[in-house]
Amino acid sequence: MDQRDQRAELGEFLRSRRARLRPEDVGLRDYGRHRRVPGLRREELALLAGVSVAYYTRLEQGSGHNVSAEVLDALAQALRLDGTERAHLTDLARPQARRRRQSHRPQQVRPELRTLMDAMDGVPAYLVGRRQDVLAWNRLAAAVFGDFGALPVQERNLVRLVFLDPATAELYAEWECRACEVVSNLRMYAGQHPDDERLSALVGELSVKNEEFRRLWAAHTVADKTHGLKRLRHPLVGRLDLHFERLALPDDPAQFLVTFHAAPGSPSEDALRLLSSWSAPSGGAGAGADRDPAATA
Repeated sequence: MDQRDQRAELGEFLRSRRARLRPEDVGLRDYGRHRRVPGLRREELALLAGVSVAYYTRLEQGSGHNVSAEVLDALAQALRLDGTERAHLTDLARPQARRRRQSHRPQQVRPELRTLMDAMDGVPAYLVGRRQDVLAWNRLAAAVFGDFGALPVQERNLVRLVFLDPATAELYAEWECRACEVVSNLRMYAGQHPDDERLSALVGELSVKNEEFRRLWAAHTVADKTHGLKRLRHPLVGRLDLHFERLALPDDPAQFLVTFHAAPGSPSEDALRLLSSWSAPSGGAGAGADRDPAATA
């Protein structure tokens, strides 16, 4: 992504956040019959942020340069951004700082981590890397979410599966929520890694093949959900209500260990136990993982 594209992303994000606010949300009077566009006008947001209308207009039009931290903070407050959105705004507005944080080293799965996932008896777990690529998994995760090892390496991606794999779409009882979640996370990653060619290819493919992905991507929503509840419709054991935890690895913040567990004594715990008994132990490499270095780039 060139510098012009990066500034366009900033403008689109600002417009999308401005459009979701109403004047009454920020203590301004609403002259409704004269309002031709949803959300705040540029001059209203500029007033709230304490910047000139001309300066803010340049930001939205992709002509702003060297945006200060103070201006970004004022815009974030005026737009009512949460912590994740503030970080995304900074990533888009200050690409030089972002580039210093990037690393293009291939992602490696430590053998000890594979062993740990194999040892999680009764706990589905997988390891997610850049772009939400699935790097490794244990046998119960394959029994719950599908056999990642049966897929080509380039198709082991959570976003791709949600939008292009019918079995995955059917698995999630709240598919719309899951779709928004993976796109919001991918949009946040895109702000941090605009030069990731594999990301551009993934977004291009999904945009061509899935209308709902195009709509959600255009909304510029960013989120980083670290825990919650997934409601699943498993083809063998029926309903599964699983709590998840998403844990960043200290030695590689772009890798996340995602674990799932059922409430003690619940029908979902019984169903997981049944799935575990049906799943034969993995052979060879233990927890599922592709040994091809290209798979973890």
